[in-house]
Amino acid sequence: MNITQLLYSCFRNIFRNRMRSLLTSLGIIIGVGSVIIMVAIGEGAQRDIENRIASMGTNLIQIMPRRMMMRPGQTNTVSRPNRLTKSDAAKLAAEASYGTAISGLSQRNYTVIGPQGSASVQVMGVEPGYLTIRSWDIAQGGFFGDEDLQQRNRIAVLGLTTVNSLFGNSDEALGQQIRIGTNHFTVTGILAKKGAGAFGNDQDDVIMVPLDTALYRLSNSQNLNSIAMSVVSKGYMEAAQREAELILREAHKLSEGTTTDFEIMNSADLIDMASETSRSLTTLLAAIAGVSLLVGGIGIMNIMLVSVTERTREIGIRMAVGARKRDVLFQFLSESIILSLLGGFIGIALAFLVCRILEALGISTAINPVIVAAAALFAALVGVSFGYYPARKAAGLYPIDALRYE
Repeated sequence: MNITQLLYSCFRNIFRNRMRSLLTSLGIIIGVGSVIIMVAIGEGAQRDIENRIASMGTNLIQIMPRRMMMRPGQTNTVSRPNRLTKSDAAKLAAEASYGTAISGLSQRNYTVIGPQGSASVQVMGVEPGYLTIRSWDIAQGGFFGDEDLQQRNRIAVLGLTTVNSLFGNSDEALGQQIRIGTNHFTVTGILAKKGAGAFGNDQDDVIMVPLDTALYRLSNSQNLNSIAMSVVSKGYMEAAQREAELILREAHKLSEGTTTDFEIMNSADLIDMASETSRSLTTLLAAIAGVSLLVGGIGIMNIMLVSVTERTREIGIRMAVGARKRDVLFQFLSESIILSLLGGFIGIALAFLVCRILEALGISTAINPVIVAAAALFAALVGVSFGYYPARKAAGLYPIDALRYE
């Protein structure tokens, strides 16, 4: 039997029992479709997280105070005062050779009152370089400069969500007054839309004021929540971190070997951490979905065994007219592989359709061609693995016994 005759015979037997063939392949369809969909959702979520972290700023280093630390020789944790101040940010700006922009950051939530209403908004005291660090643009008006910091001017730049809460219309916000706590501020700028942050927070629900204004007029504290620094390129992130640590150790008079009273993180670390978590979750989901493929393979083996029993007399006739054992083996094995592949292709088509629907519903997906090819290959392997035993059983029949089978 040549390949054409073999395929014709396989497809004829499969389509002769369409419903049973479809139900036999159902496990493979669900298994292949589930694996592709799970991986697509996982990679889509990973891409979203990376984009959100990247929206915080490229090549970003954040330095935060470490409030709890272990003193040498002690077993209990003791609190230390917040030691990041504006002078630390100034020292970094003067000495850090890898930093392109540096800004101290003081942030706190306040009830802000505007002409159209009030809202609880995160008010951030920042320096002029902060927009460069965050790769953030101004949509209307302008940002503040060094002179505004020195004079502690009461001016504010608003995010779009805050503008809508306080004014209802961004065209009416510039030049208007808002009240933060007991202080009145003049709106001098509106930030471009930024969207959701790394942790799903609305980055546009924010007000930025000069750092010195926030420290002296709002919080009445000299402590910073953090210092943000952008690095000249991603390749210098580790060197920039080491340099920043040395500068701050010197500023805080920390001897070599003692624990620092600050922590340094960079955006690349956050992306790597988020990506690793997402990959682990995706692998777990794909493994669970992969179990469906094994269940589908068992279903194929079961139906193929039934098919061998039903076609025993046919096998005996074929052997009686000259068919060899390997011809029978290849025929049943080919039917098993074709059933698996058909199930795999239907599963792939179903996965593409479901991913389109999820995208329309706002859920990000990213179909990986490698996973699609691997799923199709695995479906074929399932056909070979679970179809071999029934095919071998058919090929091992004695022609006389097969002809006598009722």
